[in-house]
Amino acid sequence: MKRISLLTVASGIIVLAACTAEKPVEKKSLLLQHEDEITELISQMTLEEKVNMLHGKNMFSSAGVERLGIADMQYADGPFGIREEMEPHSWNSLGLTTDSATFYPTGSALAATWSEDLAYRYGVGMAKEARLRGKDMILGPAINIQRLPTGGRTYEYLSEDPLLSAALSVKYTLGAQDNGAAVCLKHYALNNQEDARGSVNVKVSQRAMREIYLPPFEAAVKEGDAYGVMAAYNKVEGDWCSENDMLLNRILRDEWGFRGIVISDWGGVHSTVKALQNGLNVEMPGSRYFGQALLDSVKSGAVSDSIIDIRVREILRVRLTVKPVPEAEANQVMTSQPEQQQIAYDIAKRSIVLLKNENKLLPIQAEKVKSIAVIGDNAVRTQALGGVGAGVKALYEVTPLAGITKQFEGSGITIKWAQGYAEYSKRDRESRVSPYTNADPKLMDEAVSLAKESDLVIFVGGNNREVETEGRDRNAITLPMGQDELLKALSAVNPNIVTVIVSGAPVDLRVVQETSPAILMSWFNGSEGGTALADVLSGEISPSGKLPFTLPIRLEDSPAYSLNVYPQEMPQRQGDIFTNLVNRRNAAQLGGPDAEYAEDIFVGYRWFDTKEVPVLYPFGHGLSYSYFNYLNLEVDMDDDNLVAEVKLRNTGKYDGEEVVQLYVRRPDSKIERPLQELKGFQRIHLQAGETGSVKIQVPMKHLRHWDEAAWDWQLEPGTVEIIVGSSSKDGRIQMETEI
Repeated sequence: MKRISLLTVASGIIVLAACTAEKPVEKKSLLLQHEDEITELISQMTLEEKVNMLHGKNMFSSAGVERLGIADMQYADGPFGIREEMEPHSWNSLGLTTDSATFYPTGSALAATWSEDLAYRYGVGMAKEARLRGKDMILGPAINIQRLPTGGRTYEYLSEDPLLSAALSVKYTLGAQDNGAAVCLKHYALNNQEDARGSVNVKVSQRAMREIYLPPFEAAVKEGDAYGVMAAYNKVEGDWCSENDMLLNRILRDEWGFRGIVISDWGGVHSTVKALQNGLNVEMPGSRYFGQALLDSVKSGAVSDSIIDIRVREILRVRLTVKPVPEAEANQVMTSQPEQQQIAYDIAKRSIVLLKNENKLLPIQAEKVKSIAVIGDNAVRTQALGGVGAGVKALYEVTPLAGITKQFEGSGITIKWAQGYAEYSKRDRESRVSPYTNADPKLMDEAVSLAKESDLVIFVGGNNREVETEGRDRNAITLPMGQDELLKALSAVNPNIVTVIVSGAPVDLRVVQETSPAILMSWFNGSEGGTALADVLSGEISPSGKLPFTLPIRLEDSPAYSLNVYPQEMPQRQGDIFTNLVNRRNAAQLGGPDAEYAEDIFVGYRWFDTKEVPVLYPFGHGLSYSYFNYLNLEVDMDDDNLVAEVKLRNTGKYDGEEVVQLYVRRPDSKIERPLQELKGFQRIHLQAGETGSVKIQVPMKHLRHWDEAAWDWQLEPGTVEIIVGSSSKDGRIQMETEI
């Protein structure tokens, strides 16, 4: 390999070395280790037994074959904590005392850690709790790209960037499957909005699909050997995802080599013959299409015995790889265990993003602050449950107020709380009352009075799980329940405001920016979220999270809104497909709108950077209580990889962690490209005054683009600019290479 060393302002041109290197051997999927045994089992099964495996048995299980020793498949909902036990055929709790689980920080919080190690531990924790409950497959991770700032499930998904999402998806998958539980990647594919998700037809270029929306799924399948995939509700180019030959057969199985099972989202099947032939294994949770209708289709000759055997084989691969937990051993001890609670805390503390810290207002100094007003409903609101869809019956959840109170206990600081703004409740959501209201005068007056008599205000605002919910996108990113109005009133009587945003998605922070010298993003941050927040506020740990998405100045600046392709005009009100299913209404979806992905590959920061649209806070942004100097860059290259080694020094007074980000530009490209794209990242811990280095490996395949004419990946020769820094807008060191 050839090594090149560049100082911070290096501008030399380097030619990539054409060294030969041994190609890595692709790992054989663990799912292929039982093929002979599976062949024997299938030969002993009746048609009825085979078909019985292809649909739901209970709300969260599908059938095995008891006489042949094939256990049922048990599914665990959802991606950020193991859902409580449900009655077999309803959504009602079974009322157990051992099924309280750990609430892990949600997807955008995990992504804010920018840590593959923590993503792996996340998967480990989820798997261990799933196995205590007798579950075989986790319905997660949720890895769709955050296309819309208003997306109802943005909090559940990871990032606006495919490389960051892919890296974390792989490690979550490996962490879970190394510990005995299969994953079910969701929602495949292009499930990027909740409004009309059960009927919308996505129209997207092949290039955007391949470069932006599919990489997390591809990586988790090819590098993580994911055992399961969940088909999304929506259509892609006219075909439902649950019966989409291009997605399920040609790409997932034929190109990527997927050997596992595809299950439907709940109620997301629309046909029998087409769905089975085009790649679906299991209809969940019922048997409308894959029960008697499938038996009849086989008997009439519309479906061949061979395709039934293929789908059963794919199920048995997973069933024989994931060892069933005997029923007598499941649910015997409390689901949430200290080891998993520690994982939740470690993720939470590294996810918190310090957006702003004027006048070094943080960390809080006990010798200067004697009274703190904690203001905001979110200071006392738990976030494990709420809204539509998956939630966690958490064993406990430390709220921001509880964490702050405990942290400063005995310090001589007086802490008082005022609600400040009204809660947006389940009743409000179900009544479709808008969360974007004026402030409550009585609550505001109480908060202002408390702020006036306090040294410091900690305002805990943002959204809750009723504002951000599956099944419905927000129609604005404004802070709900009059929070902006309240903040203006608070700042008029006390300028020392630390605003903590509890949210899983972008919100409009223009008023927060004007009124608050210090701002933190604290997410829906799990069972230990309040503890982690208090540790950051106090300076016990230095914040090290980085934004996994862009915070725009205005919603209208974001690509889909700027191009007026979202929200779409709905043909008629149909209700949400999942909510219809839960409420036992007719879940059949009529014709839905087209979702035109007119921004193409220019999603998130790619749009803002390329179109030169100003943002409030850029992708990858996050401050520390310390300071990191980027000193120099060395690069090794061969045919397969570019390895950048970056040296940093912590020049501040606090120990801290930095996430080094590597972006690539192609200034003389002959094809349309974003201004820059993330191609690597690495987290590093440095003590105060310490110097260290990180290595970032960029596979050459990650520098390719999808050529629609060739229908393949291509590596364009030419100049490559490498920018290394602390965010997409904070490049510290750069160089050029030629390929």
